[in-house]
Amino acid sequence: MNNLLAVILMSSVSFISFASGAEPTAPLNTPELKQVVGKDKKNTIIFFQNPLGRPCIEQKAILDKLHAEKKSSFNIAHVSTMKPEDRQAFYDYGVRSLPMLVLVNKNGKISRVFSPGIQSASTIAGALSGAE
Repeated sequence: MNNLLAVILMSSVSFISFASGAEPTAPLNTPELKQVVGKDKKNTIIFFQNPLGRPCIEQKAILDKLHAEKKSSFNIAHVSTMKPEDRQAFYDYGVRSLPMLVLVNKNGKISRVFSPGIQSASTIAGALSGAE
């Protein structure tokens, strides 16, 4: 019960900081996040996924196509339900539904948390163009 309460409080705190307009620093708590976020001073899309789930497979195809078209403009970091070392990232980012995308700007600040579900290429591209 205490763990559940801690998760709820942590999620509430992260939503409050977004609502106040503050851009929190992105937690880099997986090996891939440490390696990819901020690499080459680019924005990063963090893709929270279950690699076997149909919506996540569809979102991956959209991200891969967009990344191929705009490779020089952003990185993709994958956080997977299949990797035990990624578990903490799901808690730290407040992810409860998949697929889920988080945009981290080149300065390591969370600039957008997308609604859960499949995001279109145009929605992602628009967010990338607006990220500092």
